[in-house]
Amino acid sequence: MPRAQDRREQRIRKLARLREHGIDPYPARVERSHTATEAIAAFERATEGQDVVVQVAGRLISIRVMGKSAFAHIANGSGRLQLYVRQDVVGKDSYELFRRELDIGDFIEAGGRLFRTRTGEITLEVKSYRLLSKALRPLPEKWHGLKDVETRYRQRYLDLVANEHVRDIFVTRSRMISALRRFLDERGFLEVETPVLQPLYGGAAAKPFTTYHNALDRTLFLRIADELYL
Repeated sequence: MPRAQDRREQRIRKLARLREHGIDPYPARVERSHTATEAIAAFERATEGQDVVVQVAGRLISIRVMGKSAFAHIANGSGRLQLYVRQDVVGKDSYELFRRELDIGDFIEAGGRLFRTRTGEITLEVKSYRLLSKALRPLPEKWHGLKDVETRYRQRYLDLVANEHVRDIFVTRSRMISALRRFLDERGFLEVETPVLQPLYGGAAAKPFTTYHNALDRTLFLRIADELYL
């Protein structure tokens, strides 16, 4: 299996080839009509025989090439959606670009008609697609995921990409804080910010983090007890 550095160099070469083909690998704008979850809901609401055409965007998390067609999955903040890319629909050049130059981790935009596969999965038959962002570093290996605790905590962004349950925890925490703020706002409470760096530290026997503030020419301490300045 290629080392991570080798895979990164392969992706950099792909990036150069994309630019040689006149493709901007990091366009400034994205066009999206539905999230993954909204697209699936729109298909399920549609009447029999009604075409549901959507434009979605997300990160490629799987690619399975089968000759002149390929299945892939994209994921965004709402969920995931399967894509079906056919050479005779998107064109030979576009299909070869998808098959050879795109990698798991890339962000793409795709538009087309939704249908249900034989296995029952709602899928987007891609009529056109566009690269939104070329990922230069490979994602953690699919089946084993990101397990190392040190890496997970030091590179939290990677933890959020690799582990869905971690994203769910962050979403739940954000909603709890929002609900708490609404509860207190409705009862006339005022939210204030207290200093993060303090000249005197409190917090009983806790050992503070100490830093030196160059502009103020003084030693400051990271707050331990939030309530002291209240």
